Amino acid sequence: MIKTNESQHPVGMMCRLMAVSRSGYYDWRHRPISGRSQADQGLALEVKRVFDDEKGRPGSPRITKRLQEEGRLVGRHRVARIMRVNGWRAKAAKKYKATTNSNHSLPVAPNLLEQNFTADAPDQKWVSDITYSAPNLWRCYG
Repeated sequence: MIKTNESQHPVGMMCRLMAVSRSGYYDWRHRPISGRSQADQGLALEVKRVFDDEKGRPGSPRITKRLQEEGRLVGRHRVARIMRVNGWRAKAAKKYKATTNSNHSLPVAPNLLEQNFTADAPDQKWVSDITYSAPNLWRCYG
């Protein structure tokens, strides 16, 4: 697109560099916005509303379905294009994973240190912790 400050870059030179006619540039510049572009701008507001209502999680299929339920005739590919042009990408909801279950009748190891972590010499006090690792997290394909 040719955007120019005429004192910096003459329109004629920019048109030659972009291989477009000068009259074509001025015709494009003064042409009103098409009906389809205006409709897309209105649809973009609705897509953004649905996208924000669902905290940025829905993709084009869910947004399309919701707009259709509201009575708007719109296709998934058009919604996807509007989202892509505006940089709106669906983010997956983080799944909750409980890592501690305190409601059990299993024996609990005694607290031998009683929060006293000082030692007179090395190798007198040892502590450890566990880290949860999901099964099948590391797979080897070969």
